[in-house]
This record gives sequence, C-alpha cells and structure tokens, in this order.
Amino acid sequence: MSFVSNQRGGPLSGVKVLDLSAYIAGPYGCALLADQGADVIKVESPAGDNLRNYPSTLENESRAFLGVNRSKLGLVLDLKSETDKGHLLDLVRDADVLVHNFRPSVPARLGIDYDTLSQTNPRLIYCALTGFGDAGPLKDKAGYDQVLQSMTGMCAMQAKPDGPPEILYGSVVDFYAAAMLSSAVSSALYEREKSGTGQYVGVSLMRAALTMQSTRLVWADNEGSEVSRDMRSGGVTGIHPTLDGYIYISANTPRFWQALCDKTGVSHLAKDERFDTVKKRAMHKDEIVSTLREALSKKSALEWEAIFGDEVPCSAVRRVEDMFDHPQVLAQELIGSFDYPGVGEYRAFQNPFHFGRTPCPPASPAPALDQHGDMIRSSIERAGKE
Repeated sequence: MSFVSNQRGGPLSGVKVLDLSAYIAGPYGCALLADQGADVIKVESPAGDNLRNYPSTLENESRAFLGVNRSKLGLVLDLKSETDKGHLLDLVRDADVLVHNFRPSVPARLGIDYDTLSQTNPRLIYCALTGFGDAGPLKDKAGYDQVLQSMTGMCAMQAKPDGPPEILYGSVVDFYAAAMLSSAVSSALYEREKSGTGQYVGVSLMRAALTMQSTRLVWADNEGSEVSRDMRSGGVTGIHPTLDGYIYISANTPRFWQALCDKTGVSHLAKDERFDTVKKRAMHKDEIVSTLREALSKKSALEWEAIFGDEVPCSAVRRVEDMFDHPQVLAQELIGSFDYPGVGEYRAFQNPFHFGRTPCPPASPAPALDQHGDMIRSSIERAGKE
C-alpha cells in the first residue's frame, strides 16, 4: 500500500486524503477532515504553501499556516517533475479524496484533472476548490476571500450609514468555504458507499459568499433594488458601551425584552405598547437606545454579563486572546498544546466536532515543509517493489 495510513480513529478513520491546496479555504477544509479522523497528506511545491510566507508576529512560521493545517503529514512534490508526478499518481491509486485549489485550466495542464485521475482510481472523490466555479466568464480569474466579499455585496452591506464599504476581517468566506468543502466531501464519500464510484465535487468561494447571504438573496417580483435586504433587527440588538467595556445584547423575543428592561431598571419600556414588537422597537430605536445606554453606563460589561445571566442573550466584548483560558472553552477542550520546529510550544484551537460513539483523534501540529517526505516516499518505493 503506497499511502501512509495511521488509522487515527474518528468517523473518517481510514479515509485517505491528498491535500494539494494552499492558503486557507482548501487547507482548512482538509484539516476538518483530519479532525474527524482522515489521514491527510499536505502536498506542497518545493517553495511551500505561500501562506507560510504571510506576515506573522511568530518567528519562523506563519501563525495562519499553523492554524489551518493541523493534524496533517507534510510532503513536497514538484508536479513539473515526472518523478514526483509519478509519486503523486502512486498516492492517488490508494487515496479516497484529492483536494486542490488550482484555477480550472491548470489541472489538465499538469495532468491531474479529474478525467485523468479517475482512470487511475475510479473511486476517487476529486474536490476542486475555485474562486468563481468551474464554468462561466470568471472561471479562471484569481479569487480570494476579500475579492468575493467585495463582489457579492458583503462589503457594501457591512458599511456604516453613508460610509465607505468595509471588509469583514477574519477570512469569513474562506472558512465558510472550508466547512462546505468538508461537508461536500463527506457527502460524496457516503454516496460512494452506495454506488462504489467516486465523483467530481466543485466548491467555490463565490458559492460560499452567496450561501452565507441566503437570507439576503430573496427578491420578490414586485420589489425594487433599493429595498433593504439586511436582517439587523435594529437598535436594541447590537453592541453597547458600558461603564467599562462593551456588551452585545440580543433581546428580540418578548421574554428576553422583558428581562432586559427589568434587569436594567427600565421596566417602563417593556410596558409601552409602542415597543411591544421587534418591528416597533426598530422604528423607535433612537428613543429606546438612548434610555438603555444610560442604564448600561452605570456598570461594567462584565458586571452586566453576570447580571443578565441566561435570561438575556449577551456577551461582554472580549479579545480573541481571552478565549485561550475561558472556562467554557476549557470545559470543551477546544485549546490544545503543540510543538513546532522553530516555534516551540504553542497553544491552538482543536476539536471542532464531538462524536459520542466514534471520538475524534487528538490533534497534532501542522507539518513543517516536507516533514514526512522521506517516510512517505519510502512507503511508495516499498509498495512499488511488492
């Protein structure tokens, strides 16, 4: 067998994935498969995934690379080399899944398109992650998270009234595309159990960006283009200043609205018929918010969070650094300790899933460039001699 298998446990234990993708969406989609027990080999060019070169306050490695490539084996292959392409084909013969994020015209030029590889392995699930999809006038255009945010209305919708468009930071399109990739590959694997045959799977950043906006992408025949398509309930729901810090509050149901008013000492608002529905409160948001913020100014965000408890959906606004030691995060074991060459010990996210009967395997750090190359190439050579 030419594919190194660890049989790590988890619902996808024994599934073998070749990850030829780079940057965030493809690699993190494959990390999610690894989280569920799949054996994932990250295949990089001799120059490495360009995400390794992104600005980072860590020395010797990109923080982003470590974050999206956990629990993989690392292998360098130069697909322009016939020898290395032969190694890839050896791996494909025993693989269940191959993922890449090349533009649609590239795989055929490299000889790794679906039609070619499916002849080598008819059971292969071949997942192509693209910017704009595999058809249409933009199919070979370079697509990145913020390109798709800008194209699909997300930046315009994020803008403040009368302000310029604004980016949503955090690679939200990339990470949503990663989740779609993981889901689509898992579905294709399930279908293969019935049909016995693999298939082509297409995921794109454009699909992800539009999927995220399904609530906005509803246009009745009698509506104009100027109709608001946002879901913001207006006023009360949102982030508010306090005596110390900020707090997010959501109080759209009658019960939560009543509790919010009672606990902040403005019960008269809950009794006012002008404010007894979400729509009415949105219409009178200026009056309500000024009264609410006056009450919130008397205590800190953390004090209000404790006062509201589970009766008012809320959270003090925290930094991401606060999550490393948050008791709820620790209770779910969502932060693990890892070690990486040149970086040393570090803590990072783990365990995005929980399965009761088939627990996921422990996470491991992202691979250094070609970290497992010798082991994998030796496995291929041994299999070729058998």
